[in-house]
Amino acid sequence: METNDTAGKTLVDTAVDEIIELILSNNMKSGDRLPNEYELAQQLKIGRSTLREATRRLVARNILHVRQGSGTFVSDKNGVPEDPLGLTFMGNDPKLAIELLDIRLMLEPEIAQMVARKASAKQVRQMYEYCEKMEELVNAEEDYSAVDAQFHRFLAECSGNDVLRNLIPIITSSVNVIITTTNDENRRQTIIQHRQIVDAISRCDPMGARFDMILHLNTNRESILRHLDANQGKK
Repeated sequence: METNDTAGKTLVDTAVDEIIELILSNNMKSGDRLPNEYELAQQLKIGRSTLREATRRLVARNILHVRQGSGTFVSDKNGVPEDPLGLTFMGNDPKLAIELLDIRLMLEPEIAQMVARKASAKQVRQMYEYCEKMEELVNAEEDYSAVDAQFHRFLAECSGNDVLRNLIPIITSSVNVIITTTNDENRRQTIIQHRQIVDAISRCDPMGARFDMILHLNTNRESILRHLDANQGKK
């Protein structure tokens, strides 16, 4: 394999590092476009085949995103893998829903409390829009799980904490698991409780937001435990 002089790294390894450094040094954000292939290869002083392989690796790592005919862009996935929790390989273990909720109980009440201290009027309006959209879907008896996940994702984003943003898959992965495990019995409760959380954030009530989030998550947790107990009784 072709290498350069840096600690036995291949040319592709070095190109990957240099592209990441380019993104960081230029403070590039999600959606920003990289120079075209010719310009970037010239800038990095590498061949275009090396650049293409480096780009493929960065796409696989969710750092870059290629749009055919448009170019190469910084991915909105921030380098977070599609399944960072390895849920694909956990099967249908009924304890998974509880374990995910236990992690969320460690994170989301604090997120809600943090957001209640700093949310802008525009952010609060967006939260209410998610509440309204979810209510519309529930009333129409349509799938609302994506909007449910977006609501919780947006709260984490409003915290302004970049590390929390990267923990969002813990939250969003949990939504479908919980809905499935509880047979979606809390859909009406979820509408009410989401609004209670946003109401507390809107009135700048950190403790209220924190406890409303605990109530929301614990409602789901108790429901899951009931279903697990019922299933155990059938065995």
